[in-house]
Amino acid sequence: MVDMLKTRQCLLGVRTFLGVTSRLWSFFLYILRKHIRTIIQYQTVRYDILLLSPISRNRLNTVKRKILVLDLDETLIHSHHDGVLRPTVRPGTPPDFVLKVVIDKHPVRFFVHKRPHVDFFLEVVSQWYELVVFTASMEIYGSAVADKLDNNKGILKRRYYRQHCTLDSGSYIKDLSVVHDDLSSIVILDNSPGAYRSHPEALKSSYTHSTDGLHMSEAQGLSKTTVFSYDEYE
Repeated sequence: MVDMLKTRQCLLGVRTFLGVTSRLWSFFLYILRKHIRTIIQYQTVRYDILLLSPISRNRLNTVKRKILVLDLDETLIHSHHDGVLRPTVRPGTPPDFVLKVVIDKHPVRFFVHKRPHVDFFLEVVSQWYELVVFTASMEIYGSAVADKLDNNKGILKRRYYRQHCTLDSGSYIKDLSVVHDDLSSIVILDNSPGAYRSHPEALKSSYTHSTDGLHMSEAQGLSKTTVFSYDEYE
């Protein structure tokens, strides 16, 4: 009788141990899956950069290379500074990089999020265009962002900032004449059409921001179609 009681107690202990172990293992797997999903969600996407075909290279050598003017904020990147949240970025999304700049003698941190596929976009279109950054932001901030996007590749050498804009009715107008005197050679990628309202004749590609962000692969496709657009019909 005593042996049977001990056996039952032993079995009960084993069941309890297995039950606790099973729950702990399930909790461990839940944490592991959640961590893996986070890593996959925010890991850097790597692409194989395809070089221009001989035909495209020859065509680019025979025509005047066009200039692609790129805006920064809400076009290539989203950013916010200390204490300010932006609805264009999902809460909890880690920034791609953090900038520390001094504005009016006050240190400010900017949390910068790249547009999806922006690195690949810049790498590819730099083969087709001369790239120019034109932002209405202050140079101390815009230059730091452009440096991060360029990443020592030398594809974003030409840059224009707030001092190159004209203040009109509380908004900054970008003067394309500082970029090139022939507007037919300029393509614009900017989220704010009003920034170029003094140049309505310029070829303009305008995108509004969204919570998902413009996938730069879409802009890449549009940019590719304009590389030879004027030359073929002149």
